[in-house]
Amino acid sequence: MPKLIIFDLDGTLLDTIEDLANSVNYALQQYNLPTHEVDAYRFFVGNGVDKLLERALPADKQNADMLSMLKMEFLKHYYSHTDDSTKPYPGLANLLSTLYAKGYQLAIASNKVHPATVELAARFFPDVKFTAVFGQREGYPAKPNAGILEEIISLANVAKSEVLYVGDSGVDALTASNAQVPFVGVLWGFRPRVELEAFGAELFVANAHELLELIRN
Repeated sequence: MPKLIIFDLDGTLLDTIEDLANSVNYALQQYNLPTHEVDAYRFFVGNGVDKLLERALPADKQNADMLSMLKMEFLKHYYSHTDDSTKPYPGLANLLSTLYAKGYQLAIASNKVHPATVELAARFFPDVKFTAVFGQREGYPAKPNAGILEEIISLANVAKSEVLYVGDSGVDALTASNAQVPFVGVLWGFRPRVELEAFGAELFVANAHELLELIRN
């Protein structure tokens, strides 16, 4: 039974895809660049904001100057629209409250920009006092680098065998592997099961109830 449960945010705890898509599309429109359907962003997200924007740009516009300008427009819009359509996946808010009440340490490890990660965690899970809430911070490598998980594990003062990392993408599965901690893939998120399996995931849950039963057992 784990003592520390670390969650990815986008696609795992929160369905953020529409707000992310709208803000990237807004930024693209400022430079008269083609936009994308919301579903396309399911495969753009996962590696941090810089990679998200690079994937959204036409190949001939993927240069440092354009990425910098696009990032400025994206962040300006996104920080004002982080929760227009964003919401927890069914049962997740109650799951976190239940786990916290039962004494589990909980944390969030995300490649989302750090201020938005902290804001959304507080907005949607106000009853939970997280051991750590980390998004993508300047000077820190993004997932799948294991550093973010190792930092949280150190703060929680638990063994890696007492950790469970929960995520929805191949990036998350690889992060867990790099950190040498157990991983469970959620099947309600942005990426398909086949991607998780390709990166070594072996445990899967289809809903919050299944995740609670897995943690208990």
